[in-house]
Amino acid sequence: MGTVGRTSAGGFNPSAYLRSWNFSDLPPSERSRFYRETPRGDGTLLREYDVFAVDREIEIAPGLFFPAWTYNGQVPGPTIRATEGDRIRITFRNLGTHPHSIHFHGWHPTEMDGALAGQEVHPGETFVYEFDADPFGLHHYHCHTVPLKRHIHKGLYGAFIVDPKTNFDVENDVYAVNTVANAYVHEPIRVQVGRLVRIYLVNFTEFDPVNSFHLHAMFFDVYRTGTSLTPLEKTDTLMLCQAERAILETTFRYPGDFMFHAHQTEFAELGWMGLFRAEEVRTT
Repeated sequence: MGTVGRTSAGGFNPSAYLRSWNFSDLPPSERSRFYRETPRGDGTLLREYDVFAVDREIEIAPGLFFPAWTYNGQVPGPTIRATEGDRIRITFRNLGTHPHSIHFHGWHPTEMDGALAGQEVHPGETFVYEFDADPFGLHHYHCHTVPLKRHIHKGLYGAFIVDPKTNFDVENDVYAVNTVANAYVHEPIRVQVGRLVRIYLVNFTEFDPVNSFHLHAMFFDVYRTGTSLTPLEKTDTLMLCQAERAILETTFRYPGDFMFHAHQTEFAELGWMGLFRAEEVRTT
């Protein structure tokens, strides 16, 4: 099932795109035309890119060509990747037949937004975008020239990856439940008094052989790995090695905030802490 045949050689290669960023799919001599990096005194990098908009037909199925508007002749555009705090400098040339821009998601000065009136780059013109990579995460960029849906539909978009700062000393500086330290302290997990609560707990913490889960003021049933319908223990503290998991079940008897955290003090103080907020069931 599917399309008959293959697209022509020399067209856009989805497999190469899948594993490349900062033009890493190009030979070194050609890559240097589009990407350069220079160390800065604070340990970050200046990452310089040459990006151009150009009209190009792309074969999207055997013998079927789409008249695309592209960044550097491809859709999606080249993946841009940096580390939090790096300086991004993009020299953007519009070689197409319509006004275009590049709008990055993330922090940047308004003059670098690429979306405001007068920030379009007209055919034959060049503009330099410059800003610091922040915050870390998976972002994207796209043309923000009106009509916006037309420019994105035609292919002017790409991925923007910002890796978090790390010192690679195989020590954890922050601990968290679901990525963000202390997230559930600021936004407690809401549950209802008298109703069963089920917690699916998985330990993916690296660099520490053991993690734990402790719930204040109550106990829970433990179904290790969730492969039995009979609880293996009833406790208020559970230890988990790397990749170990368990399903926990409990019912809150009283309303209020109930703390949970790792029972390694260091973990809890560095972010592995949260709250359940038990609320009475409304009857009206």
